Amino acid sequence: MTTTALKQTSPRSLREAWVALAGLSAVFLVEMLDTSILTVALPTIGRELHASTTALQWVTGAYAVVFGGLMLAAGAIADRYGPRRIMLAGLGLLGAASLATVVVGTAGQLIAVRAAMGVAAAMTTPGSMALAFRLFDDDGLRVRATTLISTVGLAGLAVGPTTGGFVLAIAPWQVLLLVNAPIAALAFIGVRSGIAPDSPAALHRDPVDLAGAALGTATIMLALVAPTLFVDEGAGSVLPWAATAAAAAGAILFVVRERTARHPLLDLRLIAHPLVSSGLAFKAAAGLATAGLGYLVTLQLQLDWGWTPGLAALGMLPQVVVLLAGGAVIGPFVGRVGLERAGWLSAAAVVAGLGVYGALGRSGYGWVALALVLVAAGMRVVGVVAGVNVLRGLPKNRTTIGAALTDTATEVTSGAGIAVSGTILAALFTGDLATSRWSAGQTAQFREAVTIAGLTLTVVAAALVTWGIARARRVIPRDTPGTRPAPQPR
Repeated sequence: MTTTALKQTSPRSLREAWVALAGLSAVFLVEMLDTSILTVALPTIGRELHASTTALQWVTGAYAVVFGGLMLAAGAIADRYGPRRIMLAGLGLLGAASLATVVVGTAGQLIAVRAAMGVAAAMTTPGSMALAFRLFDDDGLRVRATTLISTVGLAGLAVGPTTGGFVLAIAPWQVLLLVNAPIAALAFIGVRSGIAPDSPAALHRDPVDLAGAALGTATIMLALVAPTLFVDEGAGSVLPWAATAAAAAGAILFVVRERTARHPLLDLRLIAHPLVSSGLAFKAAAGLATAGLGYLVTLQLQLDWGWTPGLAALGMLPQVVVLLAGGAVIGPFVGRVGLERAGWLSAAAVVAGLGVYGALGRSGYGWVALALVLVAAGMRVVGVVAGVNVLRGLPKNRTTIGAALTDTATEVTSGAGIAVSGTILAALFTGDLATSRWSAGQTAQFREAVTIAGLTLTVVAAALVTWGIARARRVIPRDTPGTRPAPQPR
């Protein structure tokens, strides 16, 4: 298909856009693999690079913090200079950073490589959804395309640790990062060949708000670091509280800046649009639930019930199956109930799953499995529907920062879910959590902490979903793209 044809017509089916979708799916696949595949290699990396525990933590943490912190800024830059152009540049950086792994000789060098990969992920991941949205005019095709892209990515997340283990048995750990290079090359070819160049008419010409970008990046990075500090240092340490206070102060300064800037990085009026605010609330609830539940269940299965790591991995299988197989039902479900209703129904399923776990999870694995299925099913639909709704509520020249907003909401609330759970456990459990033998009192403390943490997450997620439903009900039939324009940025 020629560039001219791409500019003139929108694909009428996924088959017509297979080159572009293959490229965008590869973008999401490499991000999900980066999230999961390296974890299994950390002991090997620690031995070969003589890395400390803190250095190993930052091998994974540097990627997550840089990725999450830069997404808003990268999304704003993409809307100004073109999401396709920024994505191709990010894929080039990803390939170069991956190849640099062959010369890594210290933990510090590996952390720098991982940080560069985080920059690349911030430049590419939000654009995958924004470009898929731009590719089609029909909302049904947008949902199907986003479902396909997310399914490929989730497959990478699911098989990453297992694949990494097999690779380590026959090859050095560097191969786990070098594999990013050919995937990035395939993504580059697919995006460049299948998606038309950015049209100047579709981009805004506002200058980039550098001060807002700096404040937003610092705030998000602090918000991502704080949960780790709560888990590692404990709630009794001043460090996590200082990071939390700094993140709160940064958020206030960011809001003040965006309300007063002539050309803000993020026009806050856009977030007030019902489709946008409700979608962000649902995504935040799903991120909180998925991370918090995964953290609690993993500890419960291994530490309380004494399951081996392999058996515990099998115990999480219901969640993995639903995440992978759930893509087949998203399209029919959305077609039956509509985008807005699908968003709040799936978000309600997330809350129901958390409630089941908090109230009944200690009573047996059957309840744990039901909770995992409900949360995974709800999150699977929310991940697609809420994201599409956010982009529907934004002007076309702000869709990349909209995709970045949804990813950022998920990243920050995922960290919050782990922080809340870890803090409650630290407050109620006395002694060493990882010890091989607990007293009867410690077992009772752990189970009480898990119940309180689960119910606390349920209340917070329910509040987010309730607010999101209230916002979604303000969407009226004519409130769709092309019939009622979204508020225009200043």
